[in-house]
Amino acid sequence: MIVDCALYENGVRQGGRLALEDVADACRIPDAFVWIGLYEPSEDEFDSVRHEFGLHELAVEDAVKAHQRPKLEIYGDTLFLVLKTTRYAEEKELVELGEIMIFAGAHFVVHVRHGEATALSSVRREIESRPDRLRRGPAAVVHAITDRVVDDYMPVVEALDNDVSEVEFEVFSESHGNPVERIYRLKREVLELHSAVAPLTEPLERLARQPLPFVSGPAVAYFRDVEDHLLRIAGRVDTSRDLLNSILEANLTRVSVRQNEDMRKISAWVAIAAVPTVVTGFFGMNFSHILWLDHPWAWVVVLGLMATVCFFIWRGFRSSGWL
Repeated sequence: MIVDCALYENGVRQGGRLALEDVADACRIPDAFVWIGLYEPSEDEFDSVRHEFGLHELAVEDAVKAHQRPKLEIYGDTLFLVLKTTRYAEEKELVELGEIMIFAGAHFVVHVRHGEATALSSVRREIESRPDRLRRGPAAVVHAITDRVVDDYMPVVEALDNDVSEVEFEVFSESHGNPVERIYRLKREVLELHSAVAPLTEPLERLARQPLPFVSGPAVAYFRDVEDHLLRIAGRVDTSRDLLNSILEANLTRVSVRQNEDMRKISAWVAIAAVPTVVTGFFGMNFSHILWLDHPWAWVVVLGLMATVCFFIWRGFRSSGWL
């Protein structure tokens, strides 16, 4: 559906909501542009917008179906930018992804949003309060949307960092739990975030450093700032991914060490238990004449002997660290 459609002239919004059939005439006004926002439109809903601006059919197909990787494509004088939006469900430790597709030309901006993350109504209100920025035209809107998407990566990165720190503490704690399932789940979510952040570096580099339609002059410096912010975030995501790999290896090592310790303890107790087993087995043999068998204090001597031998074996294992 169409969330908003407005005409901006000299950086100021004109009137209320612009009717879609008036868009073509509005785009002919000097120093003016149209900004249309859509949320998960169907093909039929987007068809009228496509005809108004002559959007390329391949880009339109991507915008309607979504599930695209971040990218920047140029169709004539129209720029098509795909952004991945993210938010973190703390209780589920789950990174939720969405998408924003932006079509931009010299006199129009059309953004298509999929998913719940990064609502753009606040972006529109914020930039409408800055006519000096809106006077730069569609490039200012593309920058504002991109900047908000990149800013929204940071809370997700920080939340994941907290969870990674928790699982790291859990691995090196004295508890005997095995957090391997949580480690794997966090690795998967970090990879989800990486799939949103890493591919976006190339499109932002192009916006910040290459001459593109209607993106020039002061707008390039703004995109360069967003690129720098994204690179810092990408570095933190890579650090979290490497740290989780190290935590997983450390956890596997600790599990192996614990298993070895358990096996040593079991072996030590088996060795101790073997002494009374052998002695009682010897005296339990079905023979008529066995040494001390008829002595009235034989059982006391045998029990004392077993206890003594077992004690010295236990002390030997204890001093060697097996028990």
